[in-house]
Order: sequence, then C-alpha cells, then structure tokens
Amino acid sequence: MTSEPQAARSFSTHRLAAAGALVVLAATLAACGDKSGAAADHGGGGAPPPPEVGVVTVQPGTVQLSTELPGRLEPSRVAQVRARATGILLKRNFVEGSDVKAGQVLYQIDAAPYDAALQSAQAQLAQAQAQLAQASATATRYKPLVAARAVSQQDYDAAVAAEKAAQAQVAAGRAAVRTARINLGYATVTAPISGRIGRSLVTEGALLSAQSATELATIQQINPLYLNITRPATQVLQLREALRSGQLARAGKAEAARVQVLLENGQTYGEPGRLLFTDLTVDPTTGQVGLRAEVPNPQGLLLPGMYVRARLQQADVDNAILLPQQAVTRGGPKGDTVMVVGADGSFAPRTVKIGEAQGTQWIVLDGLKAGEQVMVDGFMKLSPGLKAVKPVPFKPNQPSAGAGQAPAATDSAASTPPAAVAASAPAAAASR
Repeated sequence: MTSEPQAARSFSTHRLAAAGALVVLAATLAACGDKSGAAADHGGGGAPPPPEVGVVTVQPGTVQLSTELPGRLEPSRVAQVRARATGILLKRNFVEGSDVKAGQVLYQIDAAPYDAALQSAQAQLAQAQAQLAQASATATRYKPLVAARAVSQQDYDAAVAAEKAAQAQVAAGRAAVRTARINLGYATVTAPISGRIGRSLVTEGALLSAQSATELATIQQINPLYLNITRPATQVLQLREALRSGQLARAGKAEAARVQVLLENGQTYGEPGRLLFTDLTVDPTTGQVGLRAEVPNPQGLLLPGMYVRARLQQADVDNAILLPQQAVTRGGPKGDTVMVVGADGSFAPRTVKIGEAQGTQWIVLDGLKAGEQVMVDGFMKLSPGLKAVKPVPFKPNQPSAGAGQAPAATDSAASTPPAAVAASAPAAAASR
C-alpha cells in the first residue's frame, strides 16, 4: 500500500521536472527568436546606403583652343654618298650611326691608277710647254728677219702658227692635269653634308664603279626635322586666315605659326616648331594640301619616319569648362548630355553644348554652372527606382568606385550573427 503513493509521487515529480525543462526550453527558444529577429531587423530591415559615384565640380575658366594635325617626320637634308671613282675600297673611316661633318673623309678607294694618270698628264703638260718655248723662240727670231727680207713671210707665218699651236697644247695639258687631279680626289670619299650617317652598304675589298655610281651610305640631317602634314584645302585656307588674323600663336617674332609636337606615347616634345606655308600644292584627285612644319631636334630625340601630331595653339575661350570625355554622352536623342548630381544626392541628365576636344577632355561651352557636380564614374550603379547617390571626388588615376570589391557572402553561417548561432545550439541538442 505504501509503494503506490510513493510511485505516484515519483511520477508527479518526473512530470514536474519535464514540464519545467519544457518551460526553460520554450523561454530559451523565445529569447533566441527575439535576438534573431532583432538582429535581422538591425541588419537588413533598414534602407541600403546610396551608392558612391565619382563626380567633378564645375569650375569655368579660360581654355586655350588647339588644333591637332597628324604628320610624319622627315630629315631636312638627305645625301646619298656614291662612288665617283672606280676601284677597290681600301678603308672605311667612320662609325656607323654617328654624326659626321661636311668634308669629313668617309672612304678611301685605291688611288694608284689615278695617281699614275695624274703623273702622265703632268708629263704631257711639260712636253707641251717645251714645244711652246721652242715655237715662241722661233717666232721671236723670225720677226726682225722678215722685216729685213732675210726670211720669207711664209716661214714667219708658219713659226707664229706653230707658237699658237704650242700654246693650245699647253692649255690642253693643264686641263688634263686638272682632270687627273680631280679623279684622284674622287678616290677619297668625303661627306657632302653634315648629319647622321647610317650603315655602310659596302665593305673593304669591294669593287666600286664610277659608271654605276655605287651607293656607299646615306647621310641625313635631323636638326632640324621637317613635319609633313596633309590636310584638305579648305582647312588650310582656314589655318592661313587664322594666322593672318592673329588667332594662331606665332613662333616668337617669326611670321610662322608655332607648333607643339605630340609624340606617339602622348608626351609633349619640349622644342616648339613653326608651321611653314611655302610650296603648297593641291592634289587634284584628293583635294589635299601638303603642309610642312620645321621642328628643332638638337638632342636627336626625334627620328625620321616617326608619326607624330602637330598641335597648333589657337585663340582662348572664356567661361569654358573642361570635363572628362567619359562624363559626356554624345549624340543622344536630346543631344550631348551629362549627369548632374545635386547637393542632396539626387541626379538628373542635363543637355550641354560641347566644343572641341582637349586631349582626353571635352570643352563644354554651355549648359552648366559653376559649383555643379557632374557624374564621371559609377553609371553602372544607377538602377531603376534609385533616387539618390553619394557623390565623391573623382580620381582619374584610381579604379572606378566599387570596382574590385568582393561579392557579398551568401553562406547562412557567415550572415548569421554570433549570438543567434550560439542560441541555436540548445535547440539543436533538445531536438536530438
């Protein structure tokens, strides 16, 4: 009888303990749910922050207009060194690719045949001079005798004729000596102009021919250089009119327009040149005109054959604005537009008037005011329904805003706060 009440009390005690455990588990789960909900409300329930976009602040000022014309450089003087004497090449007296002076000895050709020819001509000249002396003496001796009728007039006339013939022989001998001396000089090849000489086209031991004028090397004068430009005739007339009216900057006190050379890598050459309008001819088939600019090259930085751009400085434009080209949308339904960002982050397109390009920037002539912010970077972040953005100063040398960021983590464990993860552990244990 006593065991049944004890069993009942023991069963009641176990039920109370189980009920208490359930109450504690329920409270724990409730607390876990509250914390998870609070964490969820705190992390994703609010509006996301506005995206950052790069902007530039409009600052009107004076912009100098310029015109860029493509062209190609060529040497101001070119001379081909050719053989004018036939013979074996004995020696080369220059370093390939070096600068040479006019008159500098470049090659030495075997001069023995020409030296012998000079000596033969000199001997013939001496013989002619001896004959002239004899003929002159005979004519001088016959002159008083013919007056005394001791010598016939015919003999005297023959003596005078022989003297004149001997004089002609002496003149011919002197010319032959001069010719032989010139030919002997051709055996020593000298530089016709000053400049930079290229590679030698012949080597020692080669047989050179005066008849075929064997080419030996080429000398190019690269200071100054000529910049050849081809433009339509109408544009050339506009350039000449701009030069006459003073819209083009002149090269010092000269009448020619000043030219700034831009290299292929985008750098500006330090020595300004001048534009020449001489020797203009219009191609009847294309209507193009060849212009020529003269560019100093004292350091030899520029080389013939290089493609460069000639920049002509023109008149200044007041109250003009420079914007990066990526900020302007060209040729839209409403014309050229930019995206203007307000102080509150709102943005809207704006139609503007675009002028000429200045390097990587456009000249904006109308449509913007001082202090306004124009979007340059971050257009990909503009989504439908977006009302505002966060403007930040645009930095051309840095990557786009938001570029290079890793995508957001999608793992549930990574997105769950640590407190929620810890609270879910008892529930998982109770479920087991």
